Amino acid sequence: MPILLCCLLSSAFTFAQSADEKAVADAVENFRKLMLKPDKTGLENMAAEELSYGHSGGLIEDKVAFVDDIVTGKSVFKTVLLEDQTIKIASDVAIVRHHLIADTFNNNTAGKADLLVLLIWKKQNGQWKLLARQAAKSPAK
Repeated sequence: MPILLCCLLSSAFTFAQSADEKAVADAVENFRKLMLKPDKTGLENMAAEELSYGHSGGLIEDKVAFVDDIVTGKSVFKTVLLEDQTIKIASDVAIVRHHLIADTFNNNTAGKADLLVLLIWKKQNGQWKLLARQAAKSPAK
């Protein structure tokens, strides 16, 4: 019985997230929620001043353009599902990858997004801020 307990405890520690991984996962979830229900202050607080936001079509936006597109309704997300997320911490930088599947309504046109996304978060003054994002169209399955 003690051996089984030791095995269970050691496997639990193997799968546990670090405090930074949890904080980054929470920041990503906050970002997902802000995509669905835009809030200018929330988006501005989440993003680093140096934000470089890359779309799958090649458009790259700075922080002001990114926030404006979401807040004004140019980019509208009806649903956002994140799958297969990984988080790697390297000092004060976090590398997040996931598969994003969404229903959109951009420029008054319904659409679907199926993207592979790379997010770079940087810890600034104790807070994880989105520094860069790049999306690529997911290959056909």
